[in-house]
Amino acid sequence: MDLKTLWFILITVLFIGFFFLEGFDYGVGMLLPFLGKRDEERRAILNAIGPFWDGNEVWMITAGGALFASFPQWYATLFSGFYIPLVLILLALIFRGVGFEFRSQEEGEGWRNAWDWLIWLGSLLPALLWGVAIANIVRGVPIDENMHYVGGFFNLLNPYALIGGITFVVLFLMHGATYLALKLTNGLEKQAERIANRTWVATLVMAVIFILYSFPEVFAKSQYEGLALVFIAIAVVALLVDGYFLKKGEMLKAFWAGGVTILGVTAGFFASLYPNVMPSSLNPQYSLTINNASASHTTLTVMTIVALVLVPIVLVYQGWTYYTFRQRISTKDELTY
Repeated sequence: MDLKTLWFILITVLFIGFFFLEGFDYGVGMLLPFLGKRDEERRAILNAIGPFWDGNEVWMITAGGALFASFPQWYATLFSGFYIPLVLILLALIFRGVGFEFRSQEEGEGWRNAWDWLIWLGSLLPALLWGVAIANIVRGVPIDENMHYVGGFFNLLNPYALIGGITFVVLFLMHGATYLALKLTNGLEKQAERIANRTWVATLVMAVIFILYSFPEVFAKSQYEGLALVFIAIAVVALLVDGYFLKKGEMLKAFWAGGVTILGVTAGFFASLYPNVMPSSLNPQYSLTINNASASHTTLTVMTIVALVLVPIVLVYQGWTYYTFRQRISTKDELTY
């Protein structure tokens, strides 16, 4: 395996980790105004992800940094062509982060409600727009012979991409509700469990629509259609298993089944890309590939050495954080957020 392929796989792994961790994070934020009826309930919900949300976002930053260093032309085309949605994601995450820190600084109901809805918006927009972005990347966008994106913002809001965005939203909602069923007490966990069961139905419906739509739009054009469909099949089976465990009330197993669903979907769509990284809808010859978009061999070698040293340290630290804060959250606890 050459270093270009290795780094394509590593970026895929980073996005899998990001969507798995930030997925339940976004789901919790989207559920905040609806699951939490009283202020102490909302505070318990926020404290369920309080020690983790900023660490989860590091996966996004790491994926962006890895993309910049290993495939600079992919990074340049993606971030210039998708500038508006990425700025909207950034603004949403800023308001979301500020909301976490500011909502409990004042006692007023209006003050806290305003920040709660900003946290909701700051969770919904990234979930939707990441789905839109991934759908557009795998489907192909207008890229010319100079590797420049030549479509506008509204070109990205095509029916296929919007279906992808909605699918990501309901998948993350289910993932977040399952997580809260594992972390909350005082009856909130039962409410979260009911929401997880309801959103599973919506996730299944949207997943079927999205996958069926993807056959002509993505998989039929892929050089590795078979591998992509294997991962998609894993995602579908995991989603069905997730529903089974949700019905039985086995929330930990359901949570991991939801994680495998996210893994399968992400790996499947990235496998459908290879060896492209951004297909051109104007002419396949204009597509960005691992060869014409990559950094030099020396750069990839240095990055591989650095990754081998630092990634295990990051994984151990983040694993330790989740283990340390593994206890359930009660409305009667001393709450930070």
